[in-house]
Amino acid sequence: MATFLSRLGRLAFRRRGVTLLLWLLIFGGMGFAASSAPPPPADTFSMPGTESQKAFDLLAKKFPDARAEGAGARVVIRAPEGRKITDSGERAEVRRLVAELGTSSPQVVGAADPYKTPAVSISKDRTTAFTVVTYKVSALKVSDKAHDALDGALKKARKAGLTVEAGGDAVKVDQTMGGTGEKIGILVSAIVLVLTFGSMIAAGMPLITALIGVGIGICGITALGSTLGLSATTSTLAMMIGLAVGIDYALFIVSRFRAERIEGRSPEEAAGRAVGTAGSAVVFAGLTVIVALAGLAVVNVPMLTKMGLAAAGTVAVAVLVAISLVPALLGLAPVKVMARKGRLRYAVKPLSERRQRKAAKHSAIPTRSGRPNLGARWASYVLRHPVAVLLVGVVGLGTVAVPAASLELGLPGEGSMSTKTTQRKAYDMLSESFGPGFNGPLMVTVQANGAKAAGDKVGEALRTTDGVASVSPAAANKADDTAILTVLPKTGPTEHKTEELVHELRATAHDLEQRTASQILVTGQTAMFIDFSGTLDDALLPYLGLVVGLAFLLLMVVFRSLLVPLKAALGFLLSVTAALGAVVAIFQWGWLADVLGIEQTGPIMSTMPIFMIGVVFGLAMDYEVFLVSRMRESYAHGARPAEAVVDGFRHGGRVVAAAAVIMTSVFSGFIMEDNDFIKMIGFALAIAVLFDAFIVRMALVPALFALLGRSAWWLPNWLDRLLPRVDVEGENLDRHAAAPAPHAPRERALVG
Repeated sequence: MATFLSRLGRLAFRRRGVTLLLWLLIFGGMGFAASSAPPPPADTFSMPGTESQKAFDLLAKKFPDARAEGAGARVVIRAPEGRKITDSGERAEVRRLVAELGTSSPQVVGAADPYKTPAVSISKDRTTAFTVVTYKVSALKVSDKAHDALDGALKKARKAGLTVEAGGDAVKVDQTMGGTGEKIGILVSAIVLVLTFGSMIAAGMPLITALIGVGIGICGITALGSTLGLSATTSTLAMMIGLAVGIDYALFIVSRFRAERIEGRSPEEAAGRAVGTAGSAVVFAGLTVIVALAGLAVVNVPMLTKMGLAAAGTVAVAVLVAISLVPALLGLAPVKVMARKGRLRYAVKPLSERRQRKAAKHSAIPTRSGRPNLGARWASYVLRHPVAVLLVGVVGLGTVAVPAASLELGLPGEGSMSTKTTQRKAYDMLSESFGPGFNGPLMVTVQANGAKAAGDKVGEALRTTDGVASVSPAAANKADDTAILTVLPKTGPTEHKTEELVHELRATAHDLEQRTASQILVTGQTAMFIDFSGTLDDALLPYLGLVVGLAFLLLMVVFRSLLVPLKAALGFLLSVTAALGAVVAIFQWGWLADVLGIEQTGPIMSTMPIFMIGVVFGLAMDYEVFLVSRMRESYAHGARPAEAVVDGFRHGGRVVAAAAVIMTSVFSGFIMEDNDFIKMIGFALAIAVLFDAFIVRMALVPALFALLGRSAWWLPNWLDRLLPRVDVEGENLDRHAAAPAPHAPRERALVG
């Protein structure tokens, strides 16, 4: 592996112009394909095998005319204080509003008059009413003019003295939120790269190559969108993790190149060795990320499977960019900029004889001829106090992880939006005037001969269920073989009691099926969300087992050890569990909610643990591979275990820390969003990266190496013979260097 990648790096360095041109052609070709491709399909959500999905499929078949593919807006209207919505003045103003909404845009089908169905559309206290505006097109295709027309009609009604708010997928989401935090994160990333490399050119390479890789990946997803059914949101995960690993991979190769130049190697040789050693680590780190993302298929949710595979493809592009485009750009950079000793803070500097004796006196680690940098000094400290560091780290993370035992999963809705948004205001008005369950109605389908009569019997039985506020009369289709009932819970859609009600209704329906000779299914958006959360919850452990198991095998091949991949997997589980505990404590229990500006606590978003495992696992294995591979390289070249750990931190600690700070700053930008669930994602990823990089990889890993000694690299002989040899540490490169080919010209080292 190292020999092949070294040759690839040398070739890309020598043919840098051709390599750069090829990547630019690929980038341009993908951009052209994306721009000329048909528009991506609208977002579709399905969960094969769940009761909710079976009911939706049945409704699509039995009620074809009722399939509402168009967007909708639910406009809630409240009369001024002390007046009723049924008063003559308010009635006239509401009907004027309804008439304007119904003709506000060519995309609008119409708006319902609440006074024609007062029992449903007007609250019992006669202070509040609502109307539903239906559109001909889906939410993604609602034009800006239609959005502006809706906003204009609401403003006129407010001037008339009414309180008017709107919810639904046809309402424009406030785009003013966000952006500032992400820009700050990117700015911090650029500053960290400049401080790490001491050069704007060197710092810019990881950013440029990462953007090119992500651009190719996103354009590829867009180009294949209509063919493979990839919606516009499929690229969300690909963009996030593609940018993260793209920066990391380029960062490690550039830093290794500069280290090789400091040792006096020529630019071409340094590029070859950087790609052969750090590039090998990049390849295997990328494989672990791809395994984690492709493993989302085990969840059996098509949307998540597509997102995972698309992101895995983007990571593959990032790996190819790192091992080919990065050495080409290194060849184009000025020699002095890429090899200035004084700007490399981790460069080895000679120690005086007195300081060597002093260092040896206070350290149990043999001192090599070099000035230890911060990473080396920290590793030496941990190696002197391994038990204390291990206990503090494990107990600390274990304590933070305790709240994870109370994890409750749910999905975001308008009730979780900022209280400043019109969607949230409409949601709260409906809850106050019509009951909290009005925002999360359940739909019951009854399939039987004589469905209307069977549906009425089912409705009578369900009406007595504890937690049910009301049940609508059964409405059958023309063939009278399928009926629909609407059940309103007494509790809100995200409350735990509503989930219990859904399970109880399904249990009751199972008993009723024999008595009514029918098939009864409970569905609706609330039930779908509950099924989705349950599906993800059930898939969490199998997903973890698949990802950790396959990664264990990959790391065992890379490091030729059983204990190194085992501790890597256990450390990842510890950091992820601690991050989940912190998320539960803050976003579910409400600790420090005021500090972070969290307006409402509640269940944790169902997709967050799965996404967090995929993203953090990829970054954690990156840090593990890059840090420990340098230790393995030193150990393979004859260093003692303690020396190998110090060498790994001397050369890799600073870069791993920089990569972790960059990712933390990028993810932390999401904490500044107004939406609590976006805050949650940003906080979870940021805190998980901090825990894994600075506690697990920087503290627990060297402490375990100190306790294990040579046994950390133990591998049974029979297993050693079975496993393929990939030479990540670059032993073959040294053999080739020690035995140059006959008549080969002698290469003069260039020192900047």
